[in-house]
Amino acid sequence: MSGPLQGVTVVTLALNVPGPVAAASLRGDGARVVKVEPPAGDPLSWMAPAWYAQLHQGTEVRTLHLKTPGGAAELLNLLAGADVLLTSFRPSALARLGLGRDVLAAQYPRLCRVLIVGDSRTPERPGHDLTYQIEAGLIDPDTPTMPRTLVADMLGSREAYAAALALLLGRERGAAGRERVVGLGDAARLAAQPFTVGLTAPGGVLSGAQDIYRLYRTLDGWVAAAPLEARFAQRWAEVIGPEAEAMIARQSTAHWLRVAQEHDLPVVAVMARTLD
Repeated sequence: MSGPLQGVTVVTLALNVPGPVAAASLRGDGARVVKVEPPAGDPLSWMAPAWYAQLHQGTEVRTLHLKTPGGAAELLNLLAGADVLLTSFRPSALARLGLGRDVLAAQYPRLCRVLIVGDSRTPERPGHDLTYQIEAGLIDPDTPTMPRTLVADMLGSREAYAAALALLLGRERGAAGRERVVGLGDAARLAAQPFTVGLTAPGGVLSGAQDIYRLYRTLDGWVAAAPLEARFAQRWAEVIGPEAEAMIARQSTAHWLRVAQEHDLPVVAVMARTLD
């Protein structure tokens, strides 16, 4: 596979969502990716089989029992030729596997290590996307509902991808650093910043409290309108008028989509999404 990472080998032990998504991004940039899975496999393979298959296209998947001498030896052989190691274990679990920081730094000085953990502040504490979203304030405590996506996992995967690129670039430029820790709780807090600073909190500019960024009920459904920039806001006021909510409620969703296209306004229908 061609790309800026052609010639780079990534060994990943990371299971579930963040690791495979990050590894797929590295593979998409040309890296060779070798995935080491335990005998029980990656839980993602049965939770979302089609997505698992998509994320692992072009990945060399090897099943190793790392707690056996043979499995541990084969992993060490893989690391000898690797540029990046991607993990999603607690630090204590890595140490028990003989993959602690000091050991890897001594044996593989060129190996860049990206450690995905639950939270960089408390990496030994158990948790998952749901608990990190709640702790970050991304779920309304008064009317809690399950999140529609895995915010911490998906953003954490991008952080892991960026960490791998930064370490590789630093290595090429002579930097000494070979390890970065990516916390999923940290990713959730990053995603929550627009809320915590008040931007999307109740009454905030992007909270739905203003006409230029909110949801509107139409005659037969809903639309989302975001004429936020001055030129869009002015055009919105000229086309819709001062009573936007009442005006939009009089016509169908299709009508407002045509108006939006005609006047170059950022308006989309709120529609149900079906699972592929």
